Amino acid sequence: MTTFSFEKLVIFGVGLIGGSLARALRERGGVARGGSIVGVGRSSASGERARQLGVVDEIAALEDDASLARALAGADLVLLAAPVAQTGPLLRRIAPFLDAATLITDAGSTKSDVIAAAREALGARIGQFVPGHPIAGRESSGVEAALADLYVGRNVVLCALPENRPDDVHRIEAMWRATGAHVRTMDGAQHDRVFAAVSHLPHLLSFALVEQILGEADSALKFSFAAGGFRDFTRIAASSPEMWRDVCLANREALVDELDAYMAVLARLRAAMLAGDGATLEAVFARSREARTGWLERGARAARPLDDLAST
Repeated sequence: MTTFSFEKLVIFGVGLIGGSLARALRERGGVARGGSIVGVGRSSASGERARQLGVVDEIAALEDDASLARALAGADLVLLAAPVAQTGPLLRRIAPFLDAATLITDAGSTKSDVIAAAREALGARIGQFVPGHPIAGRESSGVEAALADLYVGRNVVLCALPENRPDDVHRIEAMWRATGAHVRTMDGAQHDRVFAAVSHLPHLLSFALVEQILGEADSALKFSFAAGGFRDFTRIAASSPEMWRDVCLANREALVDELDAYMAVLARLRAAMLAGDGATLEAVFARSREARTGWLERGARAARPLDDLAST
């Protein structure tokens, strides 16, 4: 494995995502070499906690010009690991302090809005920004939830811009590969359509089911009998409300398209139940089970070591 090296990495938002990147580069033996990691947060308490845990070497205050200037001076890499609605304000805030050689990437769950915000904030310097999205997470949040192996075997999507230099894109790829991730590429619009279906809609449905039950008179009784199926379906409803508010609004057009298609399937199933049409129900359930089983099997094959694959 090629060692990735860096001089200074500055992370805006040292929570689960940003903290896990820092820990991966620091703790995964032999994959990264070098520099200091600086955490910048909205509160000094969260930054100090990251420093106490050894996730970052230094902390800086976002609203303090001198502190921010020191943090960004000589930085070769910057990660924005904040809710997507903060992308524009963050980039406008840091733009005056950025070195010409500093590369910026992000971890946002939507890309079209992030790219538009970056173009507005950075102008002619947009080539310094390489949009990204690590496809990893947990229901827990905060720096205490950060894991050195969070990205191992996971996908990271990069949505390179025409203005990005190939060497700069390759450098961001190398950073993520050092965490154990697989790097994929697609354009921003395609990214948003894909993740509206496989990420944003499931989160919306999970929150919606809990909200539905909360609104019923016997909600306490229903929650008292909820078991494995409810737990599995609603696990992601423990995710950050702020983050998912921003994701739903940022990707609302693609997400509403997926929601409408989902509601059409629900309408078909509702009609089949009212008509006593068990054959239609079973056919849908069988197709779904087969598709999910195939998806899991493909994932398991992809995760097998190369020497195991070579022997089959």
